[in-house]
Amino acid sequence: MKNKKIIYKNNIQKKYLDSRINKTLNKKYPDILKNIFSNLKTNKNTFYLFSKNFKLNFKLQDLNKFKKFKTVVIIGMGGSILGSEALYGFLQDKIKKDFLFFNNIDEDKLERLRSKRDLKQILFIVISKSGDTIETLSNLFVLNIIKKNSKNIIIISEKFNNTLYLLSQKMKLYHIEHRNYISGRYSVLSEVGMVPAYLMGINLKKFRSNILNHFKINNKKFLKQSSIMLASLLKNNKIKNLIFFNYAPKLDKFLYWNQQLTAESLGKKGKGFLPLISPAPKDHHSLAQLYLDGPKDKIFYIFSEKVDTSKKIKIKKMSRKVDFLSNKSLNQVKDAQRKSFIRILKKNNIPFREFKIMNRSEKTLGEFFSYFMLEIAIMGKLSNINPFNQPAVEQIKANTKKFLA
Repeated sequence: MKNKKIIYKNNIQKKYLDSRINKTLNKKYPDILKNIFSNLKTNKNTFYLFSKNFKLNFKLQDLNKFKKFKTVVIIGMGGSILGSEALYGFLQDKIKKDFLFFNNIDEDKLERLRSKRDLKQILFIVISKSGDTIETLSNLFVLNIIKKNSKNIIIISEKFNNTLYLLSQKMKLYHIEHRNYISGRYSVLSEVGMVPAYLMGINLKKFRSNILNHFKINNKKFLKQSSIMLASLLKNNKIKNLIFFNYAPKLDKFLYWNQQLTAESLGKKGKGFLPLISPAPKDHHSLAQLYLDGPKDKIFYIFSEKVDTSKKIKIKKMSRKVDFLSNKSLNQVKDAQRKSFIRILKKNNIPFREFKIMNRSEKTLGEFFSYFMLEIAIMGKLSNINPFNQPAVEQIKANTKKFLA
């Protein structure tokens, strides 16, 4: 499938697929797609995020008072923060502000912030769907920034009896509702991603303009074929590892978002892929031996980007061993390595997919987010897995509270 923004390709050999499973999945697919189209019109469903009728539940002009802040700190965990990190990482060249992300418990990082920055001059965006995420609350309270009527705090949480919402009401802090029917890892198209995006200076209309691109005739066919093949791999359990082999550094944070989306949505009922992020060409020299000559239990997602660079490697004639590099750009070197890796994958009949960014823009990233959300959700539905819950994670949360009580 080709378009102006992204090139998508699959290379999954028939030997990894089960024809009987594929036949069953083909029969199920139309009903799943019909359900998605139906839910595009239902404002209490995750798929409604893709609808042209979807409205953000805050007014852009209400955020304008926060635009004066040149440094923004986002505090959250998992899906509450990974989407914003992906936006910032991919479009950082266009963003004029400094964004810092607190997505773990890191005492040294918190102390550096407190000791080197005037916290009153920083905008803090605190995000937790439940409003009770332990790590998020811990980071917020350690910073000790909460004052009544604070003008440098935005809180995003569900609007009910939870710590963050009650705190926002008591201390009169600016609060934005996190819709209770949208799980964190699918929330980048909602207020969770769009509030930080707007304050980054990202054009929200452009960002959302391509998110239904996958339902156009040719793209729709690719989405169907891909979802069925991947669901077949998931069900027959021949492939256990999904390697995000990344030649585009600006996509690093996007792949961490994708890692959570894949693992948390599909890792259920004894099924799932282990998604691993592998930077290339660096990992040609550390993991490629295992990848190419080890167990055949992996599928590779190869990410790259079209880059036009005028800067060339200049080498005065030294020896024939290095002369071939002369007048080549770094991107040409990296692209040759990517082509070489793909050639070996084909030679060894190792399944892979290609995703090539042709244009680094808001439209491209919006399309990329929505493609993987749709594909993962459809794969889950095809495999009789609920792609929107996280029962094992909830067990960890409950036990953590018991240990701290």
